[in-house]
Amino acid sequence: MIILPAIDIKDGNCVRLQKGVYSTAHKVAESPYEAASAFAQAGAKWLHMVDLDGAKDAKLINADLIADVAKSCSMSVEVGGGIRSMQAVEYYLSRGIDRVILGSAAVKNPQLVTEAVREYGGKIAVGIDAMEGMVQAEGWLDSSEINYIELAKRMEDVGVQTIIFTDISRDGMLSGPNLKQLDDLVNQVSCNIIASGGVSVLKDIINLSELKIYGAICGKSIYSGTLDLKQAIEVAEKM
Repeated sequence: MIILPAIDIKDGNCVRLQKGVYSTAHKVAESPYEAASAFAQAGAKWLHMVDLDGAKDAKLINADLIADVAKSCSMSVEVGGGIRSMQAVEYYLSRGIDRVILGSAAVKNPQLVTEAVREYGGKIAVGIDAMEGMVQAEGWLDSSEINYIELAKRMEDVGVQTIIFTDISRDGMLSGPNLKQLDDLVNQVSCNIIASGGVSVLKDIINLSELKIYGAICGKSIYSGTLDLKQAIEVAEKM
């Protein structure tokens, strides 16, 4: 299993939210460059970055900064937030980003996902963010009537290889990932599943590995010190 430390950008700063609520944003690192450098030194091979302003405003806001941070580090980088067009997808992929995450577009504009996967294959991932099993969109501000597994199956059908699943109620809360929903998801689709939200301690990494999860995104646990990134990477690589 791979560990993906997270850098969320709001107003140019590296921040964390609680349960996706923008008013809870607080700065967690001096700069995204410093955070990325520390993650690379700890042995991370992948970095997960999100443009929070872009997610809320449905357009690229911090894209230049994100691309520059990615360029400055040695890790592979995946990016989400505000990517609503092929032009936005191409912007990131042409600047060395390794994987682009389509989130709200999977709900609002599934044709974009189909087109992007046809063009870029495995460089396209889909982010499925759910509250009580129902998919949310537009920076988690907009509810839908689609169950997370139903959306995952639709994405699998159009060729999506990687799904990032977030239980919003656990994001930034250090309460442990939603193992039940993740287990159900892993057993319903053949896509690589990356777990996001709730990872707090090393036991969470072990639990996710035992579910045959492809990857785990870790944010607040690293910044708050409840999870040692280097140790988590070493444990995950052995399992």
